[in-house]
Formats: sequence, structure tokens, C-alpha cells
Amino acid sequence: MTRHTSPAIFLISACLAGLCTRYDGKIKENRKCLERLENCLWIPVCPEQLGGLPTPREPANLVGGDGAAVLAGKAQVITATGIDVSAQFIKGANQVLDLGLKLGISAIYLKSGSPSCGIHHPLGVTAALLLAHGYSLEEF
Repeated sequence: MTRHTSPAIFLISACLAGLCTRYDGKIKENRKCLERLENCLWIPVCPEQLGGLPTPREPANLVGGDGAAVLAGKAQVITATGIDVSAQFIKGANQVLDLGLKLGISAIYLKSGSPSCGIHHPLGVTAALLLAHGYSLEEF
């Protein structure tokens, strides 16, 4: 009897894959990340787009805390002109989490320095939600 095993599936920040999802609309793929995922099955995601924000869009920053604080309602994500986009960031984070759960994702590759995806300094909104659910994250 032949047993079929499903290949591992990874989520990757769409901007790392070179898709036009960065806040400024520029395309800057990350070769190191793509090389890591060579011969793997991966799905690009952009939490900010999944949350309803356009590309290009105003740059945004975490204000009053990190992504975990945004999820707890103790901090905000504010654009350069002062618009609160916390709800869109939270919605996008939940969309990525839902996709990860439905597909049985075990590891996720995220964009460093992003208010959505950053893992270190600051911890982004999506990264915080995924970490809280036990996902293995790596940033590029």
C-alpha cells in the first residue's frame, strides 16, 4: 500500500516573492527567501491587502506598542497622515491566520521591519497573531 504524504506548504509575505504589494508599490523580491523556498510549495499573502488596504498606500507605523498591543486594543497602526488603520491590519492578520489553519501551514516567512509582518523590532500585528497561535516564523 502506497502512502501519500502531502508536501509542506509555506506562506510567504507577497512582497518577498516580488509581487506588487509593498506599501509604496515597488517590487523588491528577496532572493534569499525565494532560494530557501526553492522546490517547496508556497503561497504569497499580503495581510495589508487582505485587510482591505490598497497598493500603493500610505506608510503606517505602530503607535503606543507592538502588534500584540494592537491586537489587545492598547496600541494603534497609524498612517503618515494620521489615519488609524488598525482595523484593517487586524482583519488582514486574521485572514492570514485563517488561511494557515485551513491549509495546515507549519512555517511562515515574513517581511522584516513591517508593521504587519515584522518579527523583531517591532513585532508586527500579523506576526503577533501567528506567534500567539504557535506558528514558526522567519523574517527576511
